[in-house]
Amino acid sequence: MENRPNFLVIMSDEHGAQFSGTYGHPLIETPNMDRLAEQGVTFENNYCNSPLCVPSRASFMTGQLVSKCETWDNTKALDVDAITWPYLLREQGYETALDGKMHLLGMDGLHGFDQQLTRDPHAEVPLPHFKWKDGIPEADERWPSVGEAGAGVSPMIEADDAMESAAIDYLRDPGRHEKPFALCVGFIAPHFPFVVPEPYFSMYYPDRADMPNIPEGHLAELPPSAQRLRTMFGLEGPYTDDEVLRARAAYFGLVTYLDAKIGRLLDTLDDAGLAENTVIVHTSDHGDMLGEHGLWRKMSFYEQSARVPLQITWPGRAEPGLRVNQSVSNVDAVATILDLAGVDRSKWNLDGASLKDALSGDVSDLRDEAISEHFAHGTDRAMGMVRSGKWKICYGHGDPPEIELYDLDADPGEFANLAGHPDVAEIQQKLTTRLLEIWGDPDELTRRILQSQDEREVIRKIAGPGVLF
Repeated sequence: MENRPNFLVIMSDEHGAQFSGTYGHPLIETPNMDRLAEQGVTFENNYCNSPLCVPSRASFMTGQLVSKCETWDNTKALDVDAITWPYLLREQGYETALDGKMHLLGMDGLHGFDQQLTRDPHAEVPLPHFKWKDGIPEADERWPSVGEAGAGVSPMIEADDAMESAAIDYLRDPGRHEKPFALCVGFIAPHFPFVVPEPYFSMYYPDRADMPNIPEGHLAELPPSAQRLRTMFGLEGPYTDDEVLRARAAYFGLVTYLDAKIGRLLDTLDDAGLAENTVIVHTSDHGDMLGEHGLWRKMSFYEQSARVPLQITWPGRAEPGLRVNQSVSNVDAVATILDLAGVDRSKWNLDGASLKDALSGDVSDLRDEAISEHFAHGTDRAMGMVRSGKWKICYGHGDPPEIELYDLDADPGEFANLAGHPDVAEIQQKLTTRLLEIWGDPDELTRRILQSQDEREVIRKIAGPGVLF
């Protein structure tokens, strides 16, 4: 046990990787994410396994894809008997603590953690339940968060401040030196509302925020998946340029606000004498579109929504300053945590592959594959994404299926859908086949999702949403 590392897992909410200086944004200041990059390994192409809070986090807890752990949407609780990485670490003698958000619904708010240090504000109020059979509802007003953006202190900011304080107290406790621990800090930032305290708003508004890159005519050619989101959430606006600029500036400020919290956690590890034997894993549950492609929020496989940070440091073991370009995903991060903790992963039905060798620069065994799935509201069908090499396919099951195929080297903005072009037929077939291998029978997958939606509608009607939420 003396050789087992501690773990500090930092999971933010709704942070797209590209919205950070560390991942190349020219305006957003993230000096502490840069610090993590200098100390360890940054995975350039890491993806969430679902672009929505509850499914993504359930996947992260179990190390399984959503189609396997079946936490379909934001009103589906993780099964109480689901094995999770906190359970498996506790079996190895670890103390585990959750601080803040993991959006665990239902009667079990811990799912293997020993304790929860602070409240999860997003798990306190039931969200609406949607059924695909009812079709895509049409918003009767524009999504309000863009117009409300600016400087201030929201309840989410207050919650994040409490999380930071509790995490620092936990790490400073002398008991942290008595047995290995795993602390997971779930910050809300930079999730909307787009409200951030000063000086973070004025850092970017009005002079250091940019506007979305939307080529002329692009909105008229959006794929059905994006059109559904614009319809359901009122994302067409209309918004003035100043409203868009303020919302993006506030989000940029929230990223820097989050970054400062990461820095203070790193300082605390140093001050407490814990840094040398603590693995830090920094990631997010999904991103935010921020007006790109005419979209806000998430629930999309575009890069802004699906690609999230993944940084792993371990002094003396992880190669400082290493950048890994192969595609990975958050289930791989889970497999890595278990591997480094000494868990026999062969005993458990995991979907991720350990990145342990990649931490020291050996990327020869990386699969170069990331899978993301969306089975919730904002769609009316099973949707999946495969990223491999320079290619990304987005597949919506139906007759006919909806397919988007992007060459991210030639078209990083994802403006040119190549699906159906003869020149790329082979790669389109290969990636589609890979996704359907994971799903098995997509019609049966759809049947299971629809059945779950019907069952939960009855339960919420009779017993109340709190039973599930």
